[in-house]
Amino acid sequence: MSTPLEYYHSLPPVSKLYGVGCLMTTAAYYLQLYDLESIFLLYSLVIKKFQVWRLITNFFFLGPFSFPFAFRLIIIAKYGVSLERGPFDKRTADYVWMLFFGALSLLVMAAIPYCWTPFMGSSLVFMIVYIWGREFPNARISIYGVVSLKGFYLPWAMLALDLIFGNPLKPDILGMVAGHLYYFLTVLHPLAGGKFIIKTPFWVHRLVAYWGAGIQVNSPVQRDPSAGTAFRGRSYRLNAAARTSNRERTRTRSSPSPPPASPQPSSNRDQGAAFRGRGHRLGS
Repeated sequence: MSTPLEYYHSLPPVSKLYGVGCLMTTAAYYLQLYDLESIFLLYSLVIKKFQVWRLITNFFFLGPFSFPFAFRLIIIAKYGVSLERGPFDKRTADYVWMLFFGALSLLVMAAIPYCWTPFMGSSLVFMIVYIWGREFPNARISIYGVVSLKGFYLPWAMLALDLIFGNPLKPDILGMVAGHLYYFLTVLHPLAGGKFIIKTPFWVHRLVAYWGAGIQVNSPVQRDPSAGTAFRGRSYRLNAAARTSNRERTRTRSSPSPPPASPQPSSNRDQGAAFRGRGHRLGS
């Protein structure tokens, strides 16, 4: 892109909204427009004082301006956009439902005292990384230009980097759990013959349609193109043979019958010429 504005307009809607929301939340904190104690997750205030906004606002604070904050924004801009343009292309409602399901799973896990963290935006970002690694397992990536590995190992490599840099590992692990739960219920379990459990609700489709951004196609599971190829091939040949037989039968009925052939005299009766003549008349 020639300008930052063109790059901004080229971003898909969901990743753009979430990334800009996280950036504006941190910028507003530095402008002292709010206090962190008013937006972090605390179930006692949610239940007793009905401060339900805490269930949402805690996902938009990725920390103060720092290298980890910039790194998380880069994850949204790279891997979140790659998911929205790749496996979730023309499935905007499914992508919104993925983020909503991940946030709901993290809120349920936060009800456990050991799993609670005041801000769970980092866990939601790490969930995006985990799902990207499962959707692009063979993609070659480079970490700081030093280590090259496959996309499947990207979440584990980032977990190791946080361990080296001294960052807390609990948000990353919670994000991996939420990402694996979503990927198992929406991809692995249905492809193994199980029932599709968490189909995108109708109200999410309505929300995306009302928003007027993105496109939705009813394809909740991206199946392997090579799966079931032999069965589809045999089915196609059987249908083609049946159609060919029907066309020949219709052509035979519509075309005028040829005049019956007169029996040809033959000196050799062992060849059965008279029998074949009568057979031809019966067939006609």
